[in-house]
Amino acid sequence: MSDKSIDDVRSFWDSRPCNIRHSSEPVGSKKYFDEVEARKYFVEPHIPGFANFKSWKGKKVLEIGCGMGTDAVNFAREGAIYTGVELSSESLKLARARFDLFDLPARLLEADAESVDKIFPGETFDLIYSFGVLHHTPDLQMALKALRKLSSEKTLLKIMVYAKNSWKNAMIDSGLDQPEAQYGCPIANTYSIDEITKEMNIAGFNVLNVKQDHIFPYVVEKYKKYEYVREDWFKAMPSEVFNALEASLGWHLLIDAEIIN
Repeated sequence: MSDKSIDDVRSFWDSRPCNIRHSSEPVGSKKYFDEVEARKYFVEPHIPGFANFKSWKGKKVLEIGCGMGTDAVNFAREGAIYTGVELSSESLKLARARFDLFDLPARLLEADAESVDKIFPGETFDLIYSFGVLHHTPDLQMALKALRKLSSEKTLLKIMVYAKNSWKNAMIDSGLDQPEAQYGCPIANTYSIDEITKEMNIAGFNVLNVKQDHIFPYVVEKYKKYEYVREDWFKAMPSEVFNALEASLGWHLLIDAEIIN
């Protein structure tokens, strides 16, 4: 458990909501949100396949940490009965504005992962989805146990957490990188496959599948200017070699799980 609090995490993301600088267009405009989405899935092309938006039509989806709503609107567009919760009030404002702008239905609430079960007493969901969120919460076990209370035997849990055995974490440990785009993230835990499997088992989940993916290959200073130029060492690497590297040393652990009956 971290010595940092949920309030510390909230303040960090309120100061700069995730992906808010993914477009230079006026924040809140249609073109802004379209560019944010395009950039997110260009840099992280594994997300749509992992979320599998189309398969949740008519199903109850709960997203933990919806941010400004990029994945959220894609669930809703494909007909999911979507609920999103978000710790950051600033991010939630953007998500609500986005759903209003695109005239999509959703239930969007401010909440933290560790006590989310208290908001939906007696309710369960077909999918509980959380991408890049649970590694930021102070008490992972409390969060997972809260999600367990919102799960039935038919619920699929799909989460992404940061990988300890990864290229990026090696760079962070060497002082050459940081977990998030902005400096000073109060909590950014990493997990080995064995560690996250154990944590999920303790909370009452059976891990069905774990896949590792995602190495950011671009020159950061050019990326900030919306220029996608690969670092020289990645530029020289054949795509099949880079893909193999991502599968072994990617920053993202993509996990499917269900409850243990």
